[in-house]
Amino acid sequence: MQITSDQNKLAQFDEFFSIDFDFNVNICKTLSADELPSFEQFIEQIPLPFKMATDVMTIDQAALRPIQGLSSVASQLVEFLNYQSQKIELLVGYILSQQDEEQHRYQGTKFGGGGIIFTATSEFMVEQFIEMKIFLLHTNCAIYCLGEIIKVEKTGDNYSHQVIFHYLREEDREILVRTSLHEQSKQLKNLAKQRHLESKQ
Repeated sequence: MQITSDQNKLAQFDEFFSIDFDFNVNICKTLSADELPSFEQFIEQIPLPFKMATDVMTIDQAALRPIQGLSSVASQLVEFLNYQSQKIELLVGYILSQQDEEQHRYQGTKFGGGGIIFTATSEFMVEQFIEMKIFLLHTNCAIYCLGEIIKVEKTGDNYSHQVIFHYLREEDREILVRTSLHEQSKQLKNLAKQRHLESKQ
């Protein structure tokens, strides 16, 4: 039964595309199963900056989509709105950076819609629940969620922890999925560019 449960959790992690990427993650505290809040309580305890960051990204997507296919005049409007959006994102990015607390900071190495992988010098326990803040500040993306550690591996002097999301808002999952696909596209373009340069040498 335990093997089946572990396989289900690994399948949950692999359900969504994930990408190798360096980012910061705060592990604010650990929780036992008995200490878990309800989903409604989890929603209430999401810090305001994280709600605001998701709302800004969601509103931007919804606002620009209807006018992107219109005339050249509309394209100028889209460009203007993009500039306004960038100013707001700079402010949001600064606010979010203040939420990244050094004493709780760990190195994330992989993320996607199903979970993350992070490294630490000390070992967390499998089946331990953790309160996380995920920072992808290059895109002004920050996610607050609860995760469950499903796998721990020793890698040199560090421990690699695989985590699935236990509580995560759907709009936050969509942002993680969209960001992971965007990063994959950037990496593939950079790889193609590098190969092109090498072929000319």
